Amino acid sequence: MTRPKVAFFDFSCCEGCQLQVANIGETLLDILNLVELVEFREVMSEKWSGRYTVTFAEGSINNEESAQKLRMLRDRSDILVAYGSCAATGGVIGMQNRISRDNLISTVYGDQWGGEETRTVRAIHQVVKVDYTLYGCPINPAEFLSLLKAILCGISWRASDNAVCVECKFNENVCMYDRGATCLGPITRGGCNSWCVNNGNVCYGCRGMVDNPNRAGAEDVLLTHGLKPELIAAKMEMYTGALEAGNVK
Repeated sequence: MTRPKVAFFDFSCCEGCQLQVANIGETLLDILNLVELVEFREVMSEKWSGRYTVTFAEGSINNEESAQKLRMLRDRSDILVAYGSCAATGGVIGMQNRISRDNLISTVYGDQWGGEETRTVRAIHQVVKVDYTLYGCPINPAEFLSLLKAILCGISWRASDNAVCVECKFNENVCMYDRGATCLGPITRGGCNSWCVNNGNVCYGCRGMVDNPNRAGAEDVLLTHGLKPELIAAKMEMYTGALEAGNVK
């Protein structure tokens, strides 16, 4: 029986999500008995010229060359997964959409700019159709394994649409607002097992907003602690600025 051909590709990103997969350990070796890994830049140099059963695409799209490559991967892939914040929501790279191009080039490159093309940052789904999305910066290994198992078994899978606060409650964390910190947990998509809060940090919204956020409840929390909703909206843009670019195919 032919094993499914699985590939990993990256665009504009730090490749941290690929490293999360590479660092899964012995479980990854078990997976390799079930699939044929044909491309994965972080762990192998081989290339594949045929069709992919499952393609994992990491990173955001900020020039036409990347967009064309992504469209080619979509055409050659049975299933395309956008994984990681950069791919899912544009990630921190999307913040450049709020800065003029000239100011951006001057700030980043100074007088060393070599004329590289840079355009509006877009998430993967704003360029091509995506079958599944894994959120997070970086992705959650357990969630990655859950999705891959579902794909290999041919069963349905959906990303969590509960707020991070739900997971915080299960983990019996003290609310960051009660500790005097501003946290994006009330409106951020869960699935990370409230990892940041478990380790003493606030939620920065790296997984993007839940589909139907409880805006009234979130505003009540803010007002109770003397904070303005505009503050949360501004903080949320750290990872979701690219979504304002629109769905440009």
